[in-house]
Amino acid sequence: MELFPLLLLVLAFVALVVLPARARKRQQTQTQSALAIGVPVTMAGGVYGTVAGLDDPATIQVQIAPGVVVTYARQAVLQVRPVAGEVPGPVVSGETVVEPAPDETTPRDDRPGDGSTGKTL
Repeated sequence: MELFPLLLLVLAFVALVVLPARARKRQQTQTQSALAIGVPVTMAGGVYGTVAGLDDPATIQVQIAPGVVVTYARQAVLQVRPVAGEVPGPVVSGETVVEPAPDETTPRDDRPGDGSTGKTL
């Protein structure tokens, strides 16, 4: 009975520290395995770019603008983003994906004003 509080502390430590760290490590491993040339990524610090090279196992080359390639540590990849035009999320077979129609009407401003500038008198 004297070891019960110690056992509770050990279980709390495992639940609050070890399990979330293991989940973060698993997520990072999945992200690293999804890296390929041409894949859009988000880097630490909020930099968006596209993978341009994977030559070194410890680094990654990311193109952040046309002709601008930056080298990062692989661990700096926070997220692999979906390719432009790709539907985000899982699509169930038989499900129809409908693109939203562009809004063809422009909103009108019926307030009194002096012409196209929209200044109110």
